[in-house]
Amino acid sequence: MPRSPFVPATLLVVIVAAMAGLFAGSYTYAMANPTPRTIPAALVGVWDGPRGARFLAGMEDALHASLRTRRFGSRRAAVAAVDDQRMFAVLDAPTADGKVSVDVSGASGAAVAQVLLTAAVKVGAATGTPVAVRDLRPLQRGDPRGLAIFYVSIAAVIIGFVGAIQLSVHARELSAPERIAFTLAYALLGGFAIVAVVDWLLGALRLPFVESWLILAFTMFVSGMVFTMFNTLVGRWAVLPTWGLMVVVGNPSSGGAVSWPLLPSPLGLIGRWLPPGASVNAQHTAVYFAGHQHAFPFLVLTAWAVLSCTVFCVWRERHPGGRPAPPVEPP
Repeated sequence: MPRSPFVPATLLVVIVAAMAGLFAGSYTYAMANPTPRTIPAALVGVWDGPRGARFLAGMEDALHASLRTRRFGSRRAAVAAVDDQRMFAVLDAPTADGKVSVDVSGASGAAVAQVLLTAAVKVGAATGTPVAVRDLRPLQRGDPRGLAIFYVSIAAVIIGFVGAIQLSVHARELSAPERIAFTLAYALLGGFAIVAVVDWLLGALRLPFVESWLILAFTMFVSGMVFTMFNTLVGRWAVLPTWGLMVVVGNPSSGGAVSWPLLPSPLGLIGRWLPPGASVNAQHTAVYFAGHQHAFPFLVLTAWAVLSCTVFCVWRERHPGGRPAPPVEPP
């Protein structure tokens, strides 16, 4: 007796509804009400006087004790810490006339910079302290809210696993090495296309061509292979764990739309270990902090690539694709 088509159809109705709720909930939880949690700031100069102590206490109060300060021996060292993305602002101690300088980094996080500037102006007015503000690393003109990198990373993540889905549907006969090779091929071409459209065609974001291209291609490849891994492990339901890992959890926690100091703590921690977060971090540094690239995001992407390729190759017999083995000739 054939199985009724209403059973999987009903199951899909429930799953799609749940995915819609989880998708909306994850983005709302992460981005709807960004709140300062831990904002590292560099202190330069002598802050032990009454004016400095009063201003810092006011900043702590305005930011709900989320400001984490660290003293630096020179302004040069403090700015270098901002370029290394260890600090989000530089606060210079009050001068002889009582003025405090607050230098933020819009490229480190537009929302964080705005929170710091708003707090500094408010505290300055409340304490009678003149405040001079400056943006050490402003965002590009075509990216005033700092979201362009988030968008290009989302494109690489989603198109990466959609490409793998299409390979599984339209090129089922590919062997394991062939499937990996074609995933790499569309990742390289897709990463090139994203850079060409965003930078050369639209002029929305000036990208370091080779570095940005390879980061996007690496992201697309990892995303495609993550789907292929789950397709090997759970078959036709592979899109569910892929969507959950890469989109429902990975993208909101990536720090692309809301910087990690404003994210809920679990997301800020988890996001750095997932492919979308690693991609955003690497791309963000490439675009705005040239010469200060970190190895960690590339190690994360490499770990996911190795894991997914290994699972796929070891259990490739379970993958729904592949060519049947040639018949054995009788002796």
